Amino acid sequence: MKAITWHGKHDMRCETVPDPKIEDGRDVIIKMTACAICGSDLHFYDGFMPGMESGDIVGHEFMGEVIETGRDTTKLKVGDRVVVPFTIVCGECDQCKRGNFSVCERSNRNAEMAAKMFGHPTAGLYGYSHLTGGYSGGQAEYVRVPYADVGPVKIPDGLSDEEVLFLGDILPTGWQGAKNCDIKPTDTVAIWGAGPVGLFALQSAIIQGARQVVMIDEVPERLAIAQRMGAITIDFQNESTVERLNELTGGKGPDACIDCVGMEAHSGYEAEHLYDRAKQMIMAETDRPHVLREMIYVCRPGGVISVPGVYGGLVDKIPFGAAMNKSLTFRMGQTHVNKWADDLLGRIQEGQFDTTSFISHRGTLEDGPELYKTFRDKTDNCTKVVLTA
Repeated sequence: MKAITWHGKHDMRCETVPDPKIEDGRDVIIKMTACAICGSDLHFYDGFMPGMESGDIVGHEFMGEVIETGRDTTKLKVGDRVVVPFTIVCGECDQCKRGNFSVCERSNRNAEMAAKMFGHPTAGLYGYSHLTGGYSGGQAEYVRVPYADVGPVKIPDGLSDEEVLFLGDILPTGWQGAKNCDIKPTDTVAIWGAGPVGLFALQSAIIQGARQVVMIDEVPERLAIAQRMGAITIDFQNESTVERLNELTGGKGPDACIDCVGMEAHSGYEAEHLYDRAKQMIMAETDRPHVLREMIYVCRPGGVISVPGVYGGLVDKIPFGAAMNKSLTFRMGQTHVNKWADDLLGRIQEGQFDTTSFISHRGTLEDGPELYKTFRDKTDNCTKVVLTA
């Protein structure tokens, strides 16, 4: 089959690789009908994600049609359309029973490796580093889906692939990012990063009742979409984020701040950005935490810092004293997709979310390597890439 594989920094290839096979009775094989390049994929594209190996099949945002089932799979049958959450969950361990699906205790095949890095293993993820199990990803013609009697979300007739594709990652990620904030009708919510996750966090914050939502980014196309969706926008390259947020909140600061950027943040302050890049080059830090620093500084005392953006390792110069003295609450983590999926599917059917208008580029797996570059560089007005076989 054809699949997109990783061979090092900025080296993505569409190659012919062996077809997946049923390995366990709870497996299914799906024929991929749509997949996407996620902003999180850019972390290994740029060489910042540890645990990658040359030849890894990538991609964690995908859906398709079931073509083969394992002997113990009763939830799905051949011909079912499913969206596959990016987190692989067993449904039986203590964390799954609590709804903490992204820290499933059984699905990470490389638990010892992850424990050395993080202290404890977290869930297996598709196409995303051997720290998360080394599972083949969904940017491929066919995908093996383990624990298929638990994870996949069956899609009813009448919904297109593009309407529901993002149910496997970025829609519930944005929703959880907003849910972490316990939004009240008087709240101002500030969101850093107007990419697809940020746009879903914006829509989620509005649905959850925020008084006003402020979006911070530097890409005009993204800011225009955010403004159309109801946000007040700040271009951090052309105005002060701190001053503008204080102006919008009467000097009190946002009640909640959501980091939809993660480990490759860009700072509007050249000295700060150069500092972080230099620290990365000498391996003194792995992640650029500009957004975290800025959120801690601007957030209202007693407010919430929500972090759905991906971080991979070590950060530097975090103003933790400010966070402690301002009584800030931090909530973060990979998304518990299956906790939210059924509710969000219903909301898609009711038309509460715009899930398609920001898709700017479509292509095939063969187009994928070049579209990685386009998406990463934000050229050709690229805001989101969807691929088919």
